[in-house]
Amino acid sequence: MQGLLIAGRYRLGEIIGQGGMGRVWQVADEMLDRRVAIKEMRMDDLDAEDSRIRRERTLREARATARIDHPNVVRVYDVVQENDRLWIVMELVPSRSLEQVLIDEGPLSPRAAARIGLGLVAALREVHAMGVLHRDIKPGNVLLGPTGRIVLTDFG
Repeated sequence: MQGLLIAGRYRLGEIIGQGGMGRVWQVADEMLDRRVAIKEMRMDDLDAEDSRIRRERTLREARATARIDHPNVVRVYDVVQENDRLWIVMELVPSRSLEQVLIDEGPLSPRAAARIGLGLVAALREVHAMGVLHRDIKPGNVLLGPTGRIVLTDFG
């Protein structure tokens, strides 16, 4: 699927993440000439009712996240339905997940753990003020950028 054009503007690049409900791709937004990420929500293996439920859940995730403007929460730009899939277009955060950091480097220092914790508290304070619950906070959904930015992602 690499190279596929979605919605006439998003060209799929490499896969940068994968989960139970789909994959995350690095993408070129050819209209705005920028790099973004797209979360592909596969629904082709579901019956009609499960597909409807997943579509509603995906749209709910995208709408909830799109309302939040905070440096510790991934930004959602667009949702596209194409090729029997929903695609959530979001900010591309150059990063590694906290999960990957723990695998590669082992336990965090107390200072690093506190810094990450403070970033997550700031994100959750904003998210909860908007009436949104994350429901799946885990190391794989926490991104750590090279400049120290901590980003909470995957509100599905």
